[in-house]
Amino acid sequence: MKICVADTYETISKQAANDTAEIMKIAAKPLICVASGDSPVGIYKELVHKNESGNLDAANWVFVGLDEWLGMNKTDEGSCQYYVDQQLFQPLKVSEERICFFDGRAADPQNECNKTEAFIQQHGGIDVAIIGLGLNGHIGMNEPHTPASTRTHVADIDPLTAQTGQKYFKEQQTLSQGITLGLATLFEAKNIFLIVSGARKAAIVKQVLEGEITEAIPASLLRNHPGFAIYLDAGAAQLLQNK
Repeated sequence: MKICVADTYETISKQAANDTAEIMKIAAKPLICVASGDSPVGIYKELVHKNESGNLDAANWVFVGLDEWLGMNKTDEGSCQYYVDQQLFQPLKVSEERICFFDGRAADPQNECNKTEAFIQQHGGIDVAIIGLGLNGHIGMNEPHTPASTRTHVADIDPLTAQTGQKYFKEQQTLSQGITLGLATLFEAKNIFLIVSGARKAAIVKQVLEGEITEAIPASLLRNHPGFAIYLDAGAAQLLQNK
């Protein structure tokens, strides 16, 4: 486990982007898992800047989405893919054939799960998974008490997650289910980068890194992953005993 702590969100974002670029540079079939939300915005900004300045060539990168709200897809403003489109795919000019993202509007959600698992296997597994941390310890839409053996699936959304998710929408939404990479699927990634910022996440960060490793706090399971790195700004790290 690698713990990176810096004073600012911008600094940890730059470090995580640099680490991502180094790994993807040497990957045979570079596949990156991308999350939506506020946490990875800084990494995406740095990767786009590197690409535009000629310090990164992402032309052969392939992308898989971490999760999506059931009943939504990239056409819905506020959906997970809509957000990643704005922050990463469009600035990098990523063609659709290099993106595998859940279509939450699909008639057969289980088929979306199967397609995504097949896509990951086809590309030799995920090289880097960029994820954020929920206030209840969830990763992706794997809520507390999700079995560690779970693969890509339709998940029931915790009320706290649904409440937090409302900030991405202009109008109130019913957020009760989503499609997500499962914990077992995610843990097969070669590297998992967890980005956390802000004092409001300090308590759950302490549980994740210093508490019991348990399915009740899904992110705590990451401590057993050989390629796990967590990037924390000062606010998020403030309650840790050993920073």
